[in-house]
Amino acid sequence: MKIYTKKGDKGETSLFGGGPYPKDADRIAAYGEVDELNSVVGCALTEVKDSDLQEALQSLQKELFMLGAELATVKPSEKMVAGFIQGRHVAAMEERIDGWEGLLKPLKNFVLPGGTKAAGWLHLARTVCRRAERAVVKLAREENLRPEIVVYLNRLSDYLFVMARLVNLKSGVDDVRWEGILK
Repeated sequence: MKIYTKKGDKGETSLFGGGPYPKDADRIAAYGEVDELNSVVGCALTEVKDSDLQEALQSLQKELFMLGAELATVKPSEKMVAGFIQGRHVAAMEERIDGWEGLLKPLKNFVLPGGTKAAGWLHLARTVCRRAERAVVKLAREENLRPEIVVYLNRLSDYLFVMARLVNLKSGVDDVRWEGILK
């Protein structure tokens, strides 16, 4: 099977269950942002040394792939929806965030992206996650999306932020604190 089909050469693509759609359509943009997020998570994974955090990132990549699949599906069946992101995925993230925060010093300053290279990648993933969230929120205003998608992406940016701080802690590197005029 060839990797190229030439079907997109005219600026259109298909979704699971329909098409063609313009490649700059909001739905295509939304799942493209999620795909980019997944790639940045993959870059972070190459730098994270802790096996528990590696496992967490690998699971996250699978969940992001499911999320992208949902966004790339026009009319999912009930069976498909059962395999998409659910409230339990958000609850698991919240539980992990709470556990990690218990290991970290309480925040008293804003934190700038940085510290270790792994933390830098996780901060980048966090910002790409926020962009993906904005694209999905825009799409949700136009189309009927399950609310779990927006909730998941909103929580995920917090998850990535806390993971970046944890990576720095485990590496013996301080977070990069911002000390500005907002004190």
